Amino acid sequence: MVTSTGQTTNLVGLTRADYRGAPSTLCQGCGHNSIAAQITAACFEMNLIPEKVVKFSGIGCSSKSPTYFLGRSFSFNGLHGRMPSLALGAQFADRTLEAIGVSGDGDTASIGFGQFKHLVRRNLPLVYIIENNGVYGLTKGQFSATAEKGLQLKRQGTNPFLPVDLAMEALIANATFVARSFAGDPKQVKELIKAAIAHQGIAVIDIISPCVTFHNHENSFHSYSFGKTHEEQLHEISLVLAREEITVEDFERGTTKEVTMFDGSTVVLKKLESEYDPRDKIQALKKLQEAEDNNWLLTGLIFVDPEVPTLFDKYNIPETPMNRLPVEKLRPVRSTLDEINNAMF
Repeated sequence: MVTSTGQTTNLVGLTRADYRGAPSTLCQGCGHNSIAAQITAACFEMNLIPEKVVKFSGIGCSSKSPTYFLGRSFSFNGLHGRMPSLALGAQFADRTLEAIGVSGDGDTASIGFGQFKHLVRRNLPLVYIIENNGVYGLTKGQFSATAEKGLQLKRQGTNPFLPVDLAMEALIANATFVARSFAGDPKQVKELIKAAIAHQGIAVIDIISPCVTFHNHENSFHSYSFGKTHEEQLHEISLVLAREEITVEDFERGTTKEVTMFDGSTVVLKKLESEYDPRDKIQALKKLQEAEDNNWLLTGLIFVDPEVPTLFDKYNIPETPMNRLPVEKLRPVRSTLDEINNAMF
């Protein structure tokens, strides 16, 4: 539909402008700005109502990002590395909200590493986006835990440590959706975000997002030039919404693989160089190791399992938000309390 001012609206009657946030204060050319733009586009195309989306972040350049998209949505900016705890508490309180968490490589791979791993293994329904630039940009350019060994920075010397691969860490922690992308590939970023929103469970997307101020050296894994020349795509990806007619017009050139999500939407993967099944966890781990050995930036949907019960299923969390439940639903009856107390003796 088109408004009287010529703007296109989605199925819930909103324009793209309704999904924008405040003007960015990040460095011009920062990959984080590109990711925020694709989150905006994905939410518009998925027909999400902004007020039904809640955003979470910790500390760092990446954690400023939620300010720059979905200005009408609720947002929590917490302590360094503590975004998972915020998301867990808020989602338990109201499971009807669509949750998007934005973190960074410092926020997730260093101080928040333990929280990240435990949130992943619990399979909380959350789109967990890591804006990964390999550097602490907000505190003037120290190496982060994802910076590659041997990298040299002007004021930090040479990095002596091997990097943390967050996609591999998510897989090992039993994440039910793992993807990697590159901020310089906006089409792939948008489609992966849409697929993550459709996924029922934890959806981790590790996005290489170059820092143009402190970490854009040509030989760096996290630079635009490296990403453009070393990107190795597993497949082309599109999400077909359940309410839309499914067509295959765009996929005639090669074979396709379809993965049906819990809501009936379909992730369509088009074969590129090799056969790849994103439902095969062992193959996913091998592919990540192969990419590391060959210095490739492997991008695409690495692993997905839409059948695993979520944390809500395990605890039988009601659809009604906790603050709307009557007292008699929240407070155990006296006989139940007596039973619990007696069990302690």
